[in-house]
Amino acid sequence: MTFENGLGKRSGGLGAACLVVAAGVSAALHVAKLAPAVPLLRAELGLSLVQAGFLLSAVQVASMLLGALLGLFAEQWGLRRCLLIGLALLVAASTLGPAVPEAGFMLFLRALEGVGFLLVFMPCAGLIRQLVSAHDLPFMLGVFGICMPLATALALLGGPLLLPLMGWPQWWWLMAALPAAMAVATLVWVPSDAARARSGLGAVPKARRPGLMQGLGVLRLTLSSEGPWLVALSFAFYASQWQAVMGFLPSIYASSDLGVGWTAVLTALAAAANIVGNLAAGVLLQRGVPAARVLTWGFASMALGAWFTFESFWPLAPWLRYGALLVFSMMGGLIPGSLFSLAVRLAPRENAISTTVGWMTQCSALGQFAGPPLVGWVAGLAGGWQWTWAVTGSCCLVGLLLAQRIARRLALS
Repeated sequence: MTFENGLGKRSGGLGAACLVVAAGVSAALHVAKLAPAVPLLRAELGLSLVQAGFLLSAVQVASMLLGALLGLFAEQWGLRRCLLIGLALLVAASTLGPAVPEAGFMLFLRALEGVGFLLVFMPCAGLIRQLVSAHDLPFMLGVFGICMPLATALALLGGPLLLPLMGWPQWWWLMAALPAAMAVATLVWVPSDAARARSGLGAVPKARRPGLMQGLGVLRLTLSSEGPWLVALSFAFYASQWQAVMGFLPSIYASSDLGVGWTAVLTALAAAANIVGNLAAGVLLQRGVPAARVLTWGFASMALGAWFTFESFWPLAPWLRYGALLVFSMMGGLIPGSLFSLAVRLAPRENAISTTVGWMTQCSALGQFAGPPLVGWVAGLAGGWQWTWAVTGSCCLVGLLLAQRIARRLALS
């Protein structure tokens, strides 16, 4: 199927959906770009560890506080327009960072990048739903799930290689160039909201979009419905453990004999393994495997993978433990890949998809904020990482219970 956009260009729906995914990756890179640059920023700007920590977490503030609300505005403004606004914010914030290299201002810009990330991320699932056929939708939503792990892997691998060559200002400007290119490509190749409405693709013309009070009613309906809570809590218990393990992985390997280069490669590979699970989720869903079953496989595999990675009850070869870590990350990718599909199905209305994804993102940010400190606290009490599996296993147990509830809800619908 092809569509005519406002610039007279013709765009295939599947190609346009892939472009939407690419825009999501460019936005997610702004969440991940800071971690490899922290040593340089501390050296050049004299940042303390506390200031560096706030810079790392500031990007999550918008997600924690505004996810569902900004999801509502995504529906009000129009999905493509919301995505373009978010890309513009990312370009502006990343361009201004090196221009005023002061900790307080950079903290503000990181929060602004968090808003931009949300405005890009939330309308993506709704846009993909409107651009592709029902047959291709499960797979493309699984592909959309690769945004965060792919961006994390690219930043963890590319940052240590490029930062010594170009410095952090050029790294920031490179990150600004990516959403700028995605904005131009989106304008040219992704059909406008009006064009999709004319084609009967589900977009609501601006004149017929609900007013603010009706929009708040959509938000209230979303937050009072069980479906959005089920997918949001599932995402939170997944993201908290994945982010904690990936975030502490360089620290875990720091005590080994591996050099900085190998640590970067192994950490990036572990993050990239998550991409395989996301793509596999799309394939499984497209072939008719129930989404709740895919979700169950993901949580069960993460529990086993973390157990064999961190347990201390019997000795295992390092390569076996790293293999278990890859299983933890790869099979965990089944979870976001299936949850984006479930968000589309469990949203209370068609016009509540972005709000549901926003609520998922908000709960995911809360999980990412809480998970690493909890794992760090347990590691501090235990004097090592050997009880990390107990934290991740508890998250997986709750996730399995949520998956069972989702299965029952889908059976009744």
